[in-house]
Amino acid sequence: MIVGMRKLHLAALSYDRDAVLNALERTRAVEIKEHAETEATSLCTVEREGLADYLSSLEEALGIILAHVPEGNAADLKDGFEVSYTQFLAAKDFRPRAEELIRETARLTEEKAAADGEVARLTREIAAVKPYTMSAVRFSKCHDTRNVAVRLGLVSAPAWDALQKQLDELPLAAYEATMSEEGVLLLAVCHRESLQTFESLLSAASFSSCPYTGERTGAELSASLERELQAQRERASAAEEGLAALASEVRPLKIYCDYVGFELEKAEACGKMQATAHAVFMEAFVPADGEETVKAALDALGIPLFCEFSDPAEDEFIPTLTRNNKIVSNFETVTNMYSAPNARELDPNTVMSFFYSLFLGFIMADMGYGLMMMLGGFFIWKKKKGDIASLGGVFGIGGVFALLWGILFNSLFGERVLPFTLMPDAQTAMYSLAGIDLPAVLIIALLLGIFQLCAGYLCKFAQCVHRKRPWDGVFDGLVWAVFSLGAFLAVVGLTEDFGMPVLAGVGGVTAGVSLLVAVCTAGRHERLLGKFTKGFGSLYGLINYFTDVLSYIRLYGLMLTGAVIAQVISDYSLQFIASGSVLIVLGVVLMVVGHVFNLAISLLGAYIHTARLQYVEFFGRFYEGEGRLFDPLGSHAKYISLELEKRAQPPQEAT
Repeated sequence: MIVGMRKLHLAALSYDRDAVLNALERTRAVEIKEHAETEATSLCTVEREGLADYLSSLEEALGIILAHVPEGNAADLKDGFEVSYTQFLAAKDFRPRAEELIRETARLTEEKAAADGEVARLTREIAAVKPYTMSAVRFSKCHDTRNVAVRLGLVSAPAWDALQKQLDELPLAAYEATMSEEGVLLLAVCHRESLQTFESLLSAASFSSCPYTGERTGAELSASLERELQAQRERASAAEEGLAALASEVRPLKIYCDYVGFELEKAEACGKMQATAHAVFMEAFVPADGEETVKAALDALGIPLFCEFSDPAEDEFIPTLTRNNKIVSNFETVTNMYSAPNARELDPNTVMSFFYSLFLGFIMADMGYGLMMMLGGFFIWKKKKGDIASLGGVFGIGGVFALLWGILFNSLFGERVLPFTLMPDAQTAMYSLAGIDLPAVLIIALLLGIFQLCAGYLCKFAQCVHRKRPWDGVFDGLVWAVFSLGAFLAVVGLTEDFGMPVLAGVGGVTAGVSLLVAVCTAGRHERLLGKFTKGFGSLYGLINYFTDVLSYIRLYGLMLTGAVIAQVISDYSLQFIASGSVLIVLGVVLMVVGHVFNLAISLLGAYIHTARLQYVEFFGRFYEGEGRLFDPLGSHAKYISLELEKRAQPPQEAT
């Protein structure tokens, strides 16, 4: 249901502003709104950008630490851990340490980045030096003399054979070659008389001259680089260990991040308040059932302030707060994806949750898939939080309906296992509707659609009564609900297989009379010609009505697709298993993988198309939407769950 809202008007001394906001935050029942401007007041300004930047740096430091906390470490606690209100407020004392952590994580991160850069550079350098480790010649010895040119370098293996023949034929030249994975290490000498030819041969073979100098050999240089590489790795490891050692700071840092986030919330709230030199003025929305809680929290402060509650103005936009049981609350996410309910209308979630589950189960309609949905969905609902948990709840509840439909259709992973079948076969059964043979389940899907449209018009009636417009509810809602009932009875009566032809006449008369009433009353708010055009417009609206009914054919299409795939998977799997050969393993794998894949694909389609039926066909009958969810002060904690402490009760006097 949608909870009614009250409006809080509050005035307090400026220096008590933080104490008031802290008390209101603790109630989780106050959403501060923009205060109207007056001549004697101005907006209350508080620095927000600095707080936002500070919070960003804190969360960056927290993210760096979490990235280096060893897996399974107790310090890497999951978000949502409980913290007492006293601990939460005491988090302000963590600021000096938090600023140290920002600097420390930045320093260690830079240290690790620099070390990693050196490791990458040295790794490349060692790879480049590796061919020269096969030569015992010192780099300093590889230089030209007055009469001899000396060259040390690499030649690619494909070019070496041709170069070797040419060097063998070159007078006054000698060489030493060593094969390696990188190519051929060549140490060649040549008398200056043949230098020009010698240089040309090397150039043609893409000879790469040694870039190293000094008194070391290639092996000595490589060993030196390896030692330096090890030192840089140890440097990077030390930085990582330093970051991992900060794991014990995760819990207090998460608490402090949420504390700073709350300070930012308070700063943003202050920007909605008006102030004078000595006082601040606030307006806020409070759920009607939270009024006493807020009063008690403010009274407990023991400070001078003015507090008054009133009903919001009729034309005032108020936030929406819904409170439903554990089953229906899961479906609030589905509704909110379309649009949050308007705070002044009736909550559609209870009725919608039933139809959503009914249709989701109808599409899956299998005992095996229903059990898998229940196990997986309720596991997610139990272990996760937020929208993911709600989605798990939706699938789990849908699984219950899928199990029930599966029993009715006698389907277990596409196979018939029960001795009875209460519903027609989805693939083969045909019904005759007004002499036209149609798939039986298609007709059932259409009847389900008419049933939901009828419920939608009843919701329209309830909505108008709630809005104190009962006659609009009667003519725009109840009359069309009766028309839908007549259409439902007519379809049942015209379907020969149901064996109730009398319902065709009853339904036809009911639908015809209600349609006539709808046409005659459609223009009741119009003048003169508008009354006639509005009436004919409602008659034309029948086209939209019947196209909406046809939209429910998608229930049959999706169900048939999943059922056929399930049966094919099971048939082939059981044949492989029954073969008694090595194909048993293939049969088991096909059974498991195939049905998991079919469940995933079918569930995705069922989730989307069932939602579409609610959004377009059902909500289109009555739902207003365009609301904004209630957003109380202090409700944006990312890491902790605040455990509000019980206030000590005053001692009772002896009697």
